[in-house]
Amino acid sequence: MRTFDDDDTNHLFILERAGFGALIEALSDAEYEVIAPTIRDGAIIYDAIISEVDLPSGWADDQQAGRYKLKRRNDEALFGYAVGPHSWKKYLHPPEQLLWRAKKKEGGFDIHAAPIDTRKRAFLGVRACEIAAIEIQDRVFLRGPHIDEAYRARRENTLIIAVNCGDPAATCFCVSMSTGPAVRSGYDIAITEIISEDRHHFVIDAAGDAGRTVLKHLPLRPAGKKGLQAAEAVTAHAQQQMKRSLDTDGLQALLQNNADHPQWDNVASRCLSCTNCTAVCPTCFCTTVEDHTDLSGENAERVQHWDSCFSGSFSELGGAPVRRSTKSRYRQWMTHKLSTWIDQFGTSGCVGCGRCIAWCPAGIDITEEAAAIRKGANS
Repeated sequence: MRTFDDDDTNHLFILERAGFGALIEALSDAEYEVIAPTIRDGAIIYDAIISEVDLPSGWADDQQAGRYKLKRRNDEALFGYAVGPHSWKKYLHPPEQLLWRAKKKEGGFDIHAAPIDTRKRAFLGVRACEIAAIEIQDRVFLRGPHIDEAYRARRENTLIIAVNCGDPAATCFCVSMSTGPAVRSGYDIAITEIISEDRHHFVIDAAGDAGRTVLKHLPLRPAGKKGLQAAEAVTAHAQQQMKRSLDTDGLQALLQNNADHPQWDNVASRCLSCTNCTAVCPTCFCTTVEDHTDLSGENAERVQHWDSCFSGSFSELGGAPVRRSTKSRYRQWMTHKLSTWIDQFGTSGCVGCGRCIAWCPAGIDITEEAAAIRKGANS
């Protein structure tokens, strides 16, 4: 949450667990499609929900390098997990989207751009690291010389309801990246879930008019200074529980100056080039396009879909890939993510969510790879 002065605690409110369903009802009444965590196929994913019963009440996730599984908690926390395989990128920068359709006519084609998605969506349960990831993609798609109008429409119609993290996974390292666990900005509503022996409630803050409009429909009462202290204790506990770290001191230059470090061969011997890390990453944005024509030759369309720098064909020029080896592809991904991304966009491309560690079949850990390159590295 934002940093508050004592006089500002009147902006914080208490919502009891029994009243939480009113939040989803208020969002639905305001014609938002509510996207939130829910359980499917043995994982906590993000999907449309219609009520609080769809949330992963009482579930947590056990994550290690190359491992993810759900486990029961000893309470009924609604947000007692870290992050799953999905990120909010799925909705703002979809895995596949139609760009245009064309129909043959005499002397050429009529080309029609795909309609832009203007549905109102409320993202419920966005972690601090994920807000940081959304802000990174905002820089990519909205602040360069070429604006992605489809992304802009989706982004402008999205309400962000953040949840402060209280139980990080073993794969998390957001503290190292200065992206969490506490939510500081980039949200419309921020929630901290607090569970004690005899009580289950939420501390809530709204940062803008859209969020405050929603809060008007909830059974709230002032949180006061004690509510603020309880909320801050949750994220302080999460920070203390975080075991993984990434030393970012001089990391940008370190990676650029060590393209021939032997660790690149080491990691290449384990990497499967499966593209999992880029698929689950909340900031990766590489795409390709495919053109399709029907058998009559009368209709055609162009479709954009996610691609990956781990794909052999991604760097293809003149019929052959520039990066032929797994070594060169892993080096490209990690060096871009942690180093040259800063040259392009002013920040690291990593937010410390740990997804690439948990969902790598080989259990490759980006924090360990960076530490290994630091050993015996060129200055």
